[in-house]
Amino acid sequence: MKINGPSRPHKQHLVKHLSQRVKYGPAHSEKNYFVLESITMIRYCSGIFILSGILLLAPKADAQDYPSKKGGGFRKSKAAKDLSNSLSNDDGSLKTAGFYEALAKELTDQHDYPRAENYLQKALDIYNRLNDKEAAATAARSLAKVQEMQHKINSAIQNYLSAADIGVDKRTDTINTNDANRLQNATNPGAQVKYSQSNAAIFEREGKKEEAADAYKQLGNSQLLQNNSTEAIASFKKAIEKSDNTKEISAISRKIVGVYVADNKVADAIRLSESLLEKAKQQHNVELQIDQTRELAQLYNRNNQPEKTGPLLEAAYTMAYNSGNTSKTKDCLLALTQYYRDQRMDAIALARYDNFLHHLDTLIRTDSSLVDASIFDITEGRIKDLEKEKALQQALIKNKNTLNYFLIAFVLAMAVLLFFIIRSLYAIKIKNKKIALQSLRREMNPHFIFNSLNSVNQYIAESNEVEANKYLTSYSGLMRNVMEHSSKDFVPLSVEVAQLKSYLDLEHLRFSDKFIYEMDIDDSLDADAVMIPNMLIQPHLENAVWHGLRYKATKGLLQVTFEKQGPLLQVVITDNGIGLIESQKLKTVHQKAYQSRGITNTRERIQLLNDIYHLHIRLEMNEITGNGVTGTRIVLQLPLMDSHDVNRKNQVSYR
Repeated sequence: MKINGPSRPHKQHLVKHLSQRVKYGPAHSEKNYFVLESITMIRYCSGIFILSGILLLAPKADAQDYPSKKGGGFRKSKAAKDLSNSLSNDDGSLKTAGFYEALAKELTDQHDYPRAENYLQKALDIYNRLNDKEAAATAARSLAKVQEMQHKINSAIQNYLSAADIGVDKRTDTINTNDANRLQNATNPGAQVKYSQSNAAIFEREGKKEEAADAYKQLGNSQLLQNNSTEAIASFKKAIEKSDNTKEISAISRKIVGVYVADNKVADAIRLSESLLEKAKQQHNVELQIDQTRELAQLYNRNNQPEKTGPLLEAAYTMAYNSGNTSKTKDCLLALTQYYRDQRMDAIALARYDNFLHHLDTLIRTDSSLVDASIFDITEGRIKDLEKEKALQQALIKNKNTLNYFLIAFVLAMAVLLFFIIRSLYAIKIKNKKIALQSLRREMNPHFIFNSLNSVNQYIAESNEVEANKYLTSYSGLMRNVMEHSSKDFVPLSVEVAQLKSYLDLEHLRFSDKFIYEMDIDDSLDADAVMIPNMLIQPHLENAVWHGLRYKATKGLLQVTFEKQGPLLQVVITDNGIGLIESQKLKTVHQKAYQSRGITNTRERIQLLNDIYHLHIRLEMNEITGNGVTGTRIVLQLPLMDSHDVNRKNQVSYR
């Protein structure tokens, strides 16, 4: 399409209009002129209404209905497509968050800040949930920047401070703190300049062009608030040098132009626009060429140079049309037609407008930006659906996990309850065993008590008061000692030996002609420190006296030795009595019952001690035979313990 002037029919219409002015005179021609202008305005407004509706509906078209003008397909949002695929494939939260950031970057470059803010917030939520501090700091800073662009100052400050707090290095802390302080000092341009200069210097050193461009732009804004237009323009120019974003360059150049115009330096503004236009041509940046051409045309118009304004607006319109961008073509058309109307050249304005409407359908069909917008809307809709689906899945997983946690907690609670029940039952069992052990320990052979009383009675009958008194004194001492230690499972070896000696002394008073006894303690044993089960040995001594030595024709010998055998205490009881077999033959029915109960009592006590304290006590009873020698040998093996060992085992027994 080539646009150099009004088409032939409209030229004829214009000639006819001019001839009417000549034929009917100025008054009549003025009347016709206003009629023509009214008709033109009606057609113009109607066309604008139709055009706006078409542009509003155009983005909803499907991509396949509009083939590319160059046959190479459309520029689609790769980040949106990647994000959609990531959500669909459930690639992982970290990867999805990266695509959220990439899409937000695209939207920020297009100045679509609300949607960019939405996606950055989602990325930040993911990073915070995954505790990725470095990525969270970057996302928080980007979020603060788009919030600042929307004048959400308080939110921006909070996110800048958040980025500073979670940043992993000092540089990040400094940059974000500077930006937070800059916004908090809105009424102090001098402080704002200081913070912006600090950030610009940091980004310059690190070679981060886009970040440096933002810092210089902020610096220029602060310098404008100080009415320092010269330095503000210098900062804006640095921002343009660092930026590769066409929209940003256009926006910053308009700021500079505004400053020049405010200072009545239109010529300087024109030179700047011309240099930017030349730069855009060198970079083949069509979008920037269109913007700068329009900007330059407006400056020439302001400078009262309409002869340059019209050609530039025509050039901008032609470039916009040829680029296939409907929106920019419309903007250029409005500027161009307004120029012609201001120049009272409505016929040419109408010609341009009619020509645009005539080619509008083709323009829309070849406008990839409209298709890109349509595809983006479709993709964004799919993203929202996938997010809802994922949120629903996460809610279901959360509910399932909650139920699982509840069940696990319930099972653990039941396990703990069962543990305490078992522990309580075990403690009760141990306590019962200790009661049984105490009961068994307090049992004494009724023969001993009965015979002791008979012995006293015999001494009294024989008027042997001295022996009776001596016997009663020893007997009462033994009983008092036994009762005093009856509540203890363990006593020092010295106490046990004293009890055993008291018992054997009593028995020797009665059977002095039947036996003598010897008691030997290993010198390596500390009798006061070593602990031994209370009255566990006495029943074996009683059996040796009553069932072995008493029936011996000659005087017998009872030996008791306490030896240290490594970690064990070995007690050996040896007598040269008649032995187990002969003793069993001589017993009466009554004696057999009591002797059997005595041995059973001892074995039960050993079993209870082993169960309660895990002692592994061993008892062996052997007949001594051979070479005309008879008797019995009893070996009792116990762990060698002191009072600390006993206390520890007593505590363990209740666990």
